[in-house]
Amino acid sequence: MVLVMNKSINVNVSEQGLHDITQQVQAEVDAVGIAEGLCTLFIQHTSASLLIQENYDPSAKVDLESWLNRLVPENDPLYTHTLEGADDMPAHIKSALTASSLSIPVINGQLALGTWQGIFLWEHRHNPCSRKVLVHLG
Repeated sequence: MVLVMNKSINVNVSEQGLHDITQQVQAEVDAVGIAEGLCTLFIQHTSASLLIQENYDPSAKVDLESWLNRLVPENDPLYTHTLEGADDMPAHIKSALTASSLSIPVINGQLALGTWQGIFLWEHRHNPCSRKVLVHLG
């Protein structure tokens, strides 16, 4: 018998940037009691993304955020999709350049992340909001 579980987690974000959701995802693994399998995450938004990245030194987050903001600046005169503000189109581009889903093995009931790896929701908009991440365990 294969145990499969689908759940969603809501992530409230207060600002643009990387938000660590590792503990929320591990809590779902714990709740299901799956020992071995695969955890697939999918974010249901087009202006935020998912990332596995260093969770030890906060300067890594700052550098990633700064680099992506320089790569995809706000207020570029080429943008026509600006209905929701200067961060609207850049958020969609940033989302297209990053990931909307991740797959992480589960071994002995734990997400098989490396020593300094964490799972992050990367919010590309400035305003506070709630994001929905689907969690599929199987």
